[in-house]
Amino acid sequence: MSMGKVRVWDRPVRIFHWGLVASLTAAYLTSEDAESPHQWAGYLALALVAFRVVWGFVGSPHARFADFVPRPATLVDYVGQLARGREPRHLGHNPAAAVMIVFLMAMVATIGTTGWLMTTDWGWGSEILEEVHVTAVDLTLGAIALHVAAAIFESVRHRENLILSMLTGYKRR
Repeated sequence: MSMGKVRVWDRPVRIFHWGLVASLTAAYLTSEDAESPHQWAGYLALALVAFRVVWGFVGSPHARFADFVPRPATLVDYVGQLARGREPRHLGHNPAAAVMIVFLMAMVATIGTTGWLMTTDWGWGSEILEEVHVTAVDLTLGAIALHVAAAIFESVRHRENLILSMLTGYKRR
């Protein structure tokens, strides 16, 4: 690899990311099914989030929550800089992206847990569980759209292909 590049995203983070993309897409495309393919895609998404939570404590430096989850003041400062067009480039996740990651993982955990509960005797036919499940899906779809738009925006703004970096693991220094 060129001297101007550095590995930022380790293989487990990249597998998590693209595995989550695939499992959420499969769950969405089979949502009318409400049977095995939809359920298994949801279970896979839930397992991926569980793995990522563990990896957030024991993984490589840029994978660790301690490296990227911001304090509220840091997030507010970053958003202010972003609004003025003066946000700094981050080698790892920027503060807004960090909040998005935590939000998306929480939503996927909510979707997977409510989906599973709806298959149990306790949760079968529960309108409340179904409403929470559907609302979490809607919030997740909106967040995914914002996440993709922000990745494109930041790629253009900082002249760096962030989507490619999530495939290769490398970013420029």
